[in-house]
Amino acid sequence: MESFINKHQDRIVGTLSCFDRIIFKGYLPITHEKGCEALFYDQQWLIKQFKYKAPQLSKQIAEHAQNYAALNQRPFMTLPPKTNKEELVRDFVRQEGLNPGLIAVFKVLEPCRSFKVIGGKRRPHLKGKARKCNFFYFYFLDREFGLMHVRVQSWLPFPIQIYINGHEWLARKMDRHGIGYTKIDNAFSRIEDMPRAQRFANNLCKKNWPKVLETFARRVNPHLRTILAGMEHYWCCDQCETAIDLMFKDRASLKSLYKKLLEHALLCFGAEDVMTFLGKKVHGNFKGELITDLKVRQAGARVKHRIKGNWIKMYDKYGLVLRIETVINQPREFQVFRQGKRKGQIVHGWFPMAKRVSNLPRYFEISVAACRRYLEALSIVDDPREAYDDLHELTRSRVRSGRQARGLNPLHLDDAQLFAAVLRGEHVIKGFRNKDIVRVLYRSKPACSKVAKRRSRKVTRLLGILWTHGLVAKIPRSRRWRVTDKGRRLMSGTVVLRNQDIPERLVG
Repeated sequence: MESFINKHQDRIVGTLSCFDRIIFKGYLPITHEKGCEALFYDQQWLIKQFKYKAPQLSKQIAEHAQNYAALNQRPFMTLPPKTNKEELVRDFVRQEGLNPGLIAVFKVLEPCRSFKVIGGKRRPHLKGKARKCNFFYFYFLDREFGLMHVRVQSWLPFPIQIYINGHEWLARKMDRHGIGYTKIDNAFSRIEDMPRAQRFANNLCKKNWPKVLETFARRVNPHLRTILAGMEHYWCCDQCETAIDLMFKDRASLKSLYKKLLEHALLCFGAEDVMTFLGKKVHGNFKGELITDLKVRQAGARVKHRIKGNWIKMYDKYGLVLRIETVINQPREFQVFRQGKRKGQIVHGWFPMAKRVSNLPRYFEISVAACRRYLEALSIVDDPREAYDDLHELTRSRVRSGRQARGLNPLHLDDAQLFAAVLRGEHVIKGFRNKDIVRVLYRSKPACSKVAKRRSRKVTRLLGILWTHGLVAKIPRSRRWRVTDKGRRLMSGTVVLRNQDIPERLVG
């Protein structure tokens, strides 16, 4: 992202790479039917007593939540499912100026996964069942992590969710070390010692997370001291947001640039671009879709690129901070270097990344790299003349490998439609074949086989012209093509040139 920063260095006062929202989930060994049955056997309970024992255990968690709130002299409230709990908690903090400790406990009825008893020829057994039960949200103002919450399911198997915010944690870390800063919501607009703050942010993923999370779990689940004594959770990272914040010296410096960034992201970033940002390569076996959308919020506008459960977002924070954020929900789309088994042998190599919390450093590495690539791709913004100046290359005839091709006219309708056809997201993400371009350029079905062959031969010639100009390239060992970096740059520039008035209407 150095190109972007160097280009706008007179406007940017600092950059920070940091975890934002992280949602951990913990599962006990009783999460599966066999594990829960083993618990009943250990406690010398009959499986058929599940419908009596489960409500008793649930009642004990409810009583513990009420007693915990009363002991800390904090509210215990029953809320409708769609209540904005975080906003309610922030109101408590603003109005009462609370010290570190419990803020409130909320009870909410929500869907969950539990068990039911199934009869059998020999003996009854447990089977998973979807139902509804009470969840208890414990909101804390923690000395180390700031505003956070722990959510526990009151019915077996008692999974736990813990939410923390990396920017909240970093603020308290800087407070303890005497580093001055200006914080707006969960973003910093100024930090006195930026290199030191960045070192702190880099170390967040290196904490002993199982130990830290287990401590919070034991606060909210009383059964971990009784029937579940000796058990520990398997901790995984359910959702991880990592952001790169660029702090601008004033709102005017970002406002004039931000609309152009939105325009470029909406019009020029195709599926191949987003896959590249996430460290993925185009291949013929990819199955999925990419969605880019614009949302106008109260605080401004944001653009989001979603691909197979993961996404990259760009938005501004109060007109002072430009945030590029990568969110990983499906980590198996990425790889981590670890020990694993291949062909019956234990080897060290690259394997799909699991959600286990020990992979958090890899989450950070992948996400920061994706944000940096995104910013690097945006470095052309505010100086589109460079891309337009290169368009004259397309108008000249070229010779490559003894093959001569005519010049292209970016403003001619036929050539513009060809550019749009090869830049289509579903084509670029998996590569495209001759028949894919035929289907886009010719909407109607061919009247006969001769017409179909004539269309196919014409598209072959057109792809040859694009290849001669270096705009497309063959994918090895396949009949598919892909758009090159040069092609993406030049053809995307053409798209911007033809549609430059659209973003003003979108952004408003």
